[in-house]
Amino acid sequence: MATETQTGLSDHVRGVTVTTLACLAGIGAALASGAVVGLGTTPVSEAATNQQTLAVLGAFVLAQFPLLRVVGVDVGDFGVKDYIYVVFMTFTLWFISYGILLTSGVQL
Repeated sequence: MATETQTGLSDHVRGVTVTTLACLAGIGAALASGAVVGLGTTPVSEAATNQQTLAVLGAFVLAQFPLLRVVGVDVGDFGVKDYIYVVFMTFTLWFISYGILLTSGVQL
């Protein structure tokens, strides 16, 4: 309605923002994981099983929520499904990107 005032982001912009940030964080986590492990200098079998990469992934997941607040997304309205979605999307993009980095022989 024309008389209603809207504060914050619309539902569509909120969804696009959360998805974009989660995907970019997953790709960034893959690149950071590769840098931490030392892709190119470390054998692929060691890099694939290094548990520090999961710590990097966790840090990227946790860093998203303050960034979402800065961008204007009300994280206080997040439910369990929203948190699971952010973790799942970040993990999925990290898994795909890190797998590509491992198999392509990239040196970081």
